[in-house]
Amino acid sequence: MYFQREINFPTKGRGTYNLTDLIRREVGASAIQTGLCNVFVRHTSASLIVCENADPDVMADLERFLQRLVPDGDPLFVHTAEGPDDMPAHVRSVLTLTEVNLPISRGALGLGTWQGVYLYEHRSAPHQRKIILTIHGE
Repeated sequence: MYFQREINFPTKGRGTYNLTDLIRREVGASAIQTGLCNVFVRHTSASLIVCENADPDVMADLERFLQRLVPDGDPLFVHTAEGPDDMPAHVRSVLTLTEVNLPISRGALGLGTWQGVYLYEHRSAPHQRKIILTIHGE
């Protein structure tokens, strides 16, 4: 049995957006007891991460690290069609993930105590992001 849904998710610009509760609701609505939930973001300048969900300093530290690793406006990049954050957003997306697979156990999302699933917007401006959830199992 499978269940699929496309979700439009607005962002306010660069940063992380917690998707955990949204995914939990969809897993519950699927009625699947044991299986997998695939989460896929349909973009090349946003990504998905599974990360610490208790301390917001973790997300701030992650952003500072990526700013150091892939700074906006780096003269190394030729692709700047949409501004100085264009190519850095693509690099950040490649360094992180565009999909995650999450276990479903006893009808619930099988994340650890301190884990959350986040959409990571790598562009500075707001965007509408499309996320596909595919839940399959029995």
